[in-house]
Formats: sequence, C-alpha cells, structure tokens
Amino acid sequence: MARTSRKLPEINAGSMADIAFLLLIFFLVTTSIDSDKGIPIKLPPKLDENQPDPPTIKARNIYEVLINANNQLLVENNWMNIVDLTESTKKFISNNGVDENLSENPDKAVISLKNDKGTSYGVYIMVQNELKRAYNELRDEYALNQYGSTYAELGKGSKQQQEVAKKYPQKISEAEPENAFDLK
Repeated sequence: MARTSRKLPEINAGSMADIAFLLLIFFLVTTSIDSDKGIPIKLPPKLDENQPDPPTIKARNIYEVLINANNQLLVENNWMNIVDLTESTKKFISNNGVDENLSENPDKAVISLKNDKGTSYGVYIMVQNELKRAYNELRDEYALNQYGSTYAELGKGSKQQQEVAKKYPQKISEAEPENAFDLK
C-alpha cells in the first residue's frame, strides 16, 4: 500500500492585513476620546517691567481665606465650615461700609484665597465654588431687584448684565500655595 501525501488546505491570509487595517481605521474614526477640560480661569496678564505698582488696598477690604494641609478653613482668623463660607462672603462683599470690620463697598472688596500644597484638590475646588456662589447670589439678587430677572437670564454680554457685573465685580485673588503653613 502506497501512502499518498495530501496537502492540507490553506487559508489565503493575503487580505487579512487589509481587513485588520480597515477595522482599525473604522474604530479610530468612530470612537470619541474624552479629554479633560479643567477649570476655566482667566489668568492675569504678564507683568510689564514699566508697569506702575498696584494701588494699596485697605486691610478691611481684603477677605482672607486660608486652607491648610488638613483641609481646615480659616477665614479672617476664625475657623469656619465650608458650608458657612458663602453667607459670610456675601456679608463681607455687600457691607457697603456699615460694619467697619467689613468691606467699604462691593467694588473695593477683594477675596484672598490661599492654600497649602498639601490641601486636597476637592476641598480647594469646594472653597472656590463657595466664593463664586457668593458673587453669583449677590448678582442674582441685584438683577432680580433691578430687572426682574436673574443675572444669567439678562443675556450674556447685555448692557444690564454688564451693569450688574460692574456693581458686584468678582475679585478673587489666589496666592501661590506654600508648604505647610500652620493655621493652628
């Protein structure tokens, strides 16, 4: 008996590379890649050497907010919970010279935010949000009294919205974080 050798059938793999390439292109085109947007903050312009010194600000017009490495909040040398920050900030900004320990008026009020390098990002963002909420609530209250609409409803860039923003300008100064400043 003679043995016959049979050839095993082969699959033509010549077009496999083309198919894999087409699938790769298809998935690259149809897949959306999420990108982190970050926090939209307008940075100050680069200082010019010939620029005059900034005007001095009275101590009563500066609202000092400090966050230490333990995520504790010290506002105007008093310990405070984050949930109380919005109301105390609104009181400071809208004082209009009534209390001599608070700002003279909203235009002169400056919020100074300073944190430690060990401060958690979440707490930093929460504090920043509360400070911005204070301005937003004051703007909404003023817009409702003057125009019967909230600040956002006035229309972006409208004359009325510009007037409200001028009445309550958002002045939040953020200082460079330091290593382990002690708030005890």
